[in-house]
Amino acid sequence: MTVSARHQAFFQLYDALKPGNTSAELLRLVYADDVIFIDPFHQKHGIDELEVYFTGLYENVTEIRFNFGRVIEQDNHSCVQWLMTFKHPALQKGQQEIDVNGVTLIEWQNDKIVRHQDVFDGGEMLYQHIPVLGWAINKIKDRMQ
Repeated sequence: MTVSARHQAFFQLYDALKPGNTSAELLRLVYADDVIFIDPFHQKHGIDELEVYFTGLYENVTEIRFNFGRVIEQDNHSCVQWLMTFKHPALQKGQQEIDVNGVTLIEWQNDKIVRHQDVFDGGEMLYQHIPVLGWAINKIKDRMQ
């Protein structure tokens, strides 16, 4: 799969992000200063808010990695499929890897991301790994199949 240089930079950024390595300087390699970042749990405006958000996210995981898949690009918009695998000490006692499938919808301006929206199942990431709540969500999913 051949991807553009800006997508390669995006992939490299997410390979580099780790606890203690979420600086605004690093984020500015791909994000515009006035970026809008949206995921199922939060909406952040600007590189400074994004840095604070990422610092908190990455400090709380013991492992995290992304496997990027298909990239669909048209003009200044793109869609990137991914699989995030992580461990969090509060989920599955921090022992089991959790896989979350998702896509990122990106709007580009001058090869910088001005809008980033992650689309994924919050239950797959969080709720179904909380003991009682997870049991209930899994029962509901089973009944819907």
